[in-house]
Amino acid sequence: MARSPVAGSSVQHERVARTTRAVNSALMTLLAVATITGVIAFALGTAPAATVVVAVHGASGLGLLLLVPAKVGIARRGLRRPGRLRKVISLALAGIVALALAAGLLHAVAGFVPVAGLLPMQAHVGAAVLAGVLLAVHVARYRRWPWLRTTDVDRRLALRGAAVIAGAAALDALVAGRPRRFTGSHEVGSGDPLAMPVTQWLADPVLRIDPAGWRLGLPGGALDLAALAAQPQTVVRSVLDCTGGWYAEQEWRGVRVADLGLPRSASLNVISATGYHRRLPASDAATLLLATHVAGRPLSAAHGGPARLVAPGRRGFWWVKWVIAVEATDEPWWWQPPLPLQ
Repeated sequence: MARSPVAGSSVQHERVARTTRAVNSALMTLLAVATITGVIAFALGTAPAATVVVAVHGASGLGLLLLVPAKVGIARRGLRRPGRLRKVISLALAGIVALALAAGLLHAVAGFVPVAGLLPMQAHVGAAVLAGVLLAVHVARYRRWPWLRTTDVDRRLALRGAAVIAGAAALDALVAGRPRRFTGSHEVGSGDPLAMPVTQWLADPVLRIDPAGWRLGLPGGALDLAALAAQPQTVVRSVLDCTGGWYAEQEWRGVRVADLGLPRSASLNVISATGYHRRLPASDAATLLLATHVAGRPLSAAHGGPARLVAPGRRGFWWVKWVIAVEATDEPWWWQPPLPLQ
């Protein structure tokens, strides 16, 4: 029996709708995985957890590239529908996601190389954040996102999904780029503080504090630089791994936080002259160092002098620069934003 044109059109429409749901669901899942693993990767400074997270982050991002051909067809159909705002948001989202992917690839392949005064990692993270905002707006306009239905899942779809996952993993291995640390950071300036990049968190300026007037506030009083130098000195070799995409291994000298005579507490709040601060578990006091020297030379202002925190095994945003106080507090160290907001 011949199929009627209406029935054939209905079957074709459902096939297109099913493909659209599958592709959009895959894209949303990959974007969510890339975003979550990206945030986690910022926080992790030790292997093997960071190794796995960064690998998943890279593969999920590259998986988006494999879905571009399918998404282009869907986008073309969507752009034919009325609604200028929808089109603007869709095109902007596509462009921002493309920028995030391109910046991530540039970081992997080219290394720690500023472009037009902006680091690839900065462009990658900034574009990813903006993409998240645009995606939220885009989804809100749908009111009901066209997720994959249970009736859509069959053997063919499962094979295609497996192919995307395998292809993303293979592509991630092929574009491994230049050698990097397990966090994805490139080595810059190890053993040579003068070659070590100068980066701050967000809008913090480089402070130039007169060493003669510097004081370290402690619960029992304050220490000047001479008094701090009179304390037992410790030398540690540790890696400063910046979320800007670089790392450097240096020899740091200073006073262990455990030797500062702080009262027993749950946490230690390390405060910068800029107002920036991070709270760390008191149990880490024996490994934390209030450094005044790097590679045998006094810390420069750009690298946090007269004193900065050295926090082995933690990413650079924990290494508070221009430290002016260390407080003992009973607030749990984890009761703070996972990433600084100022």
